[in-house]
Amino acid sequence: MDEFYSEKALEHFMSPKNMRVIETADAEGDYGDPECGDYMILYLKVDNEIISDIGVMVYGCPASIATASMASELAKGSSIEDALHISEQNIIDALGGLPEHKKHCSLLAVSALRNAIDNYKKKK
Repeated sequence: MDEFYSEKALEHFMSPKNMRVIETADAEGDYGDPECGDYMILYLKVDNEIISDIGVMVYGCPASIATASMASELAKGSSIEDALHISEQNIIDALGGLPEHKKHCSLLAVSALRNAIDNYKKKK
């Protein structure tokens, strides 16, 4: 696995950040990939339009776990509007790259985050 994944990606797979359910979340969003079977649920706590806490549950491969972990770190502490601009490439770059055949995993994280933000905005 080391020859395909960067140190940073391995770190986020082996010790993922923010992997938990937030029972008192202000919003949640999910996304799944029917081709590979990976699935992600993302939970947001929002204070004054800032993502104050974030939790993620991932059912998937190491790349999905790493991208979810990194997406949560990039979004935590940012405004709702800034978090909407986190892209698949931002996540891949922050992880130091991903194998070509695993880059699609970053779409799960971005989509779950955007779905959670959309659900938050609908509640307002």
